[in-house]
Amino acid sequence: MKRRSFIKKSFRWLAGLGLLTGFYSWQIEPFWIQFVHLKMPLRNLPDALVGKTLMQISDVHIGNSFDYQYIIDAFKEAQELRPDFVVYTGDYVTYEDNEQITQLREVLKFVVKGTLGTIGILGNHDYGIDFVEEPIAKSITESLEDVGVTMLRNDAVEIAGLNFLGMDDFWGSNFYPEKTIEKYNPTKANITLCHNPDVCDLPVWNNFTGWILSGHTHGGQVKPPFLPPLILPVKNKNYDAGIKDLNDGRTLYINRALGCLRQVRFNVRPEITVFKLLKEV
Repeated sequence: MKRRSFIKKSFRWLAGLGLLTGFYSWQIEPFWIQFVHLKMPLRNLPDALVGKTLMQISDVHIGNSFDYQYIIDAFKEAQELRPDFVVYTGDYVTYEDNEQITQLREVLKFVVKGTLGTIGILGNHDYGIDFVEEPIAKSITESLEDVGVTMLRNDAVEIAGLNFLGMDDFWGSNFYPEKTIEKYNPTKANITLCHNPDVCDLPVWNNFTGWILSGHTHGGQVKPPFLPPLILPVKNKNYDAGIKDLNDGRTLYINRALGCLRQVRFNVRPEITVFKLLKEV
């Protein structure tokens, strides 16, 4: 084969591969949901909760640039698992105007709820433009509470012996983590919901022991093979996705997000996480 012919064929092959990869990243992987099943050992877990399931859904991102019918379909599929607890870790919308609030309310007709309890917190995008619009955060909070989600804004709630602590978003205008951590009860099994995992590095935890469930990063959405994600919206670049042992009694889990801020994913499938509750040995 002549050199010029080889170069032309190689260029066509690479161009075709690029188009195929682009189509996959745009139209396939953003909707290829993965249900991730993991064990969650907890200190002080009541015997009655051993073997129960806790589902985490994060970063739904209802917005004009993303087909929210996919979110409705994912909710319907998740409901079939009949989780005992469901937690939502923020970013329900990609806010541009009040149309997203209307769209969110439509999606919430199909909200996934736990048989024992359903808890949520806010993310940065739930504070509207520049993450400072408290009326938007209030409207989203009310929309979720109207369908039976207990929203925690620097507060805690105990359900069946499981203590849920919920922080408002790190980048939002109502971030007071000390108010949350003062509700920590070392005699109980504790789970903190905290949208942005960077909060784990702040000196606010007061010897908290338990699990921390976060989102925010989307796993970077694009991760070239054998390389780290190209973009992560966190200071600590170790906080990409998955389980992170913080080596001080805290275990962090970062959900890869159900939705997208922009409709593109590569090597970072959207997820819903299902934890099986176990006693910590």
